[in-house]
Amino acid sequence: MRPCRWMWTVWLALALPMAYAQQLTNEPVKQLDLKRYLGEWHEIAHLPMFFQRQCVDNITATYSTLPDGQVRVHNACRTRDGKMDDADGVARTTNKAPGALEVRFAPSWLAWLPWVWADYWVLDVDPDYRWAVVGSPSRDYLWVLSRDTHMQRAQFEALRHRAAERGYPIEKLVMSAPLD
Repeated sequence: MRPCRWMWTVWLALALPMAYAQQLTNEPVKQLDLKRYLGEWHEIAHLPMFFQRQCVDNITATYSTLPDGQVRVHNACRTRDGKMDDADGVARTTNKAPGALEVRFAPSWLAWLPWVWADYWVLDVDPDYRWAVVGSPSRDYLWVLSRDTHMQRAQFEALRHRAAERGYPIEKLVMSAPLD
């Protein structure tokens, strides 16, 4: 009987951490005040991605309203050679959830193609809109954003933990800004 009990204990020891590794559903926030979300955000960390490979620091995303109700997206960063690099895009709301947006950086004449739009999900947002966590349904993209150029370590660790609970590969996060 002891071997069975031992095997049961080993199985529990292996299964329980996996069962609790993803406790939160990966979904956008149910409430988002887009007007409060507008403005400049500083990137604290991100998952590595091809289109951001040249960025080393001073990474920002600035959102502003366009006349048609969509949102202008202006991303900028400092590159290895000290120059600034930037890209402009457009974000739009969807009918999926208030925190589920779509963004494109392709030219406007391609906007009719569905594959030029990428999911941009606001996963967590501070009640005072001081920080936000943005990701994708596929968990390929993740950004931790702040209104300030830095973030308290405890706050970052809490957001990082919540991202892990949603199944994001947080061990791959690239730090873009200092923690206090």
